[in-house]
Amino acid sequence: MNWAYVHLLLNHHAVFGTIFGMLLLLLALWRKSEELKRVSLGVFVLTALIALPVYFTGEPAEKVVERLPGVTELVIARHENAALFALLITGLTGGVALMGLVLFRRAERLPSWIVASVLALSIAASGLMSWAADLGGQVRHTEIRADFKAPEQTETESEQKLQEEKEK
Repeated sequence: MNWAYVHLLLNHHAVFGTIFGMLLLLLALWRKSEELKRVSLGVFVLTALIALPVYFTGEPAEKVVERLPGVTELVIARHENAALFALLITGLTGGVALMGLVLFRRAERLPSWIVASVLALSIAASGLMSWAADLGGQVRHTEIRADFKAPEQTETESEQKLQEEKEK
């Protein structure tokens, strides 16, 4: 196991945590469930905490992959910038969620402004985490880059054609 593996393992939790928390909060609003609202806020606090090691394992992960074929500094830099922005918004989401949980722990209902703030931030956090993950995927998966051009033939197809020509 190396830092690239640790980074990949953790980043999936941060991406899916923001999306899961957002969907759970929407479900809580639809069902008018205070319990689900509080659980979703807890998910955002945990996700914000997970986002920290995700971000800080990025640099050591870069050292592992930076010299591999197809990896460019430009693609890594785009991912780093998006990841920082995603970390900040996810951290803000988790911070507002924590504030709501602590300040209103004894209240029967969470104030609507806390819930609305966390929902708005969670939508942004989900989008930014997904964007950062997409850019991170492009570091090693050249096939998902916008400028990708598929080869005309795969090796298997070329080998089959050579075999067919030999048989003739």
